[in-house]
Amino acid sequence: MGKATAGTITHKQYLFLALPLILATISTPLLGAVDTAVVGFLDDPAYIGGMAVGTLIFNTLYWLFGFLRVSTSGYTAQAVGAGNEEAALLNLLRAAFLATSAGLLFMVLQLPIWDLAMYFIQPSENVMSQGSKYFDVRIWGAPFTLLNYVIFGWLIGKAKVRVVLLLQLGCNLLNMGLNVFFVYSIQMGVAGVGVATLISEVLATVIGCLFMMKYINFDHTIFKNKAIVAFQPMIHMVKVNQDLFIRTACLLAVFGVFTSIGASMGEVIIAANAILFQLHFIMAYFFDGLANASSIFAGKAVGANDKKLFRCTIYIGCFWSVALVFLLTVMMYVGGSWLISLFTNIEEVHATAVSYKRWVTLFPLTGFLGLQLYGFYTGATHVGPVRNSLLISLLIFVLSVWFTVPAWGNHGLWFSFILFTMLRSLTLWAFFSKLQRTVFWQSSRYSSQNWSNPLS
Repeated sequence: MGKATAGTITHKQYLFLALPLILATISTPLLGAVDTAVVGFLDDPAYIGGMAVGTLIFNTLYWLFGFLRVSTSGYTAQAVGAGNEEAALLNLLRAAFLATSAGLLFMVLQLPIWDLAMYFIQPSENVMSQGSKYFDVRIWGAPFTLLNYVIFGWLIGKAKVRVVLLLQLGCNLLNMGLNVFFVYSIQMGVAGVGVATLISEVLATVIGCLFMMKYINFDHTIFKNKAIVAFQPMIHMVKVNQDLFIRTACLLAVFGVFTSIGASMGEVIIAANAILFQLHFIMAYFFDGLANASSIFAGKAVGANDKKLFRCTIYIGCFWSVALVFLLTVMMYVGGSWLISLFTNIEEVHATAVSYKRWVTLFPLTGFLGLQLYGFYTGATHVGPVRNSLLISLLIFVLSVWFTVPAWGNHGLWFSFILFTMLRSLTLWAFFSKLQRTVFWQSSRYSSQNWSNPLS
């Protein structure tokens, strides 16, 4: 990619990063969509419900550590902008150590994790049985999943987007193929989806490490420093990312409440909601690809103390987000019913999902701004407003559910979710005016002479 002149970025340069990132990130929800569709063509909606329950548990476990990818990407981009290789390597190694430790802990605690999840979700016995089959297999991939967060984040921060695209697309396509093989050829049911995911996660970690070796100088003195895994910096790393942790916990609370209430409405409703949520995730990850590109340029702008570049990235990032809103809204309005038919051939589930698809059609309009602005906050590693935004939006979501679900049923649940996405966008926009003033006032800390990455 040609370098932008000081203080500028072109649409071509932005899209050069954004398009591969969209392709890379979109493969993740597409994988979830294939998982749902594979079991959706079995003969019982409980299969889809079991997948929804199992997926919620893993999302809760893994997304709480989503800051590993976001912070690794943001700090690495800033290190690149400041020309500080040591900070980038410390960020990678310490994040990898934390990811491995957390993953091993999840494996050890798998039984209490499952029991606690069932206590809160309380699905039907049939749905619980199917979810257990998926959970019991996939939990063994926990360390690899979290390591992949770090690997992808570091490569994105280094702007190696083609490598990320190749790695993520390749492994997810393999996962999709294995899904079909294990579920239909070997007839393993929901457990087959778990096996396919486990194999793909392990391979992604191995291949990702091989790719990273090309960009790491193993003669660097940092590899001889025992302080890499020092306890105090690890604690500091978690504290630095506590705002992102709280943000993710709020998102998971919303998803958890949504799934739990949907489960209480019966197997058909939870299956229909699971399909619609997959469509929501696909659209969200389109915007996430743009946000990742904005995060990279924002991180470089902060690292280089280039306020003009930061402002230019805001304009171009929002321009393409608005274009994407139009495209996705038209797609859902015109082809939503057909898209739902790709997930299941169970008539009752299909009809139920179609009756609620209007809410998902609203998501691009209500959610795009929050997702795009999130990229700027993380690129600038200034995520306190993100935490506050999610706390406010979560509170209003819970109050909305309390009043609307008894009156409107599942429509009330979807109304509350769309209200949540709109509030997230509006609150992040309200906080955004202070971002540039704050980060560039502090920007001297990112210079190559005075790098104070909190991970070092």
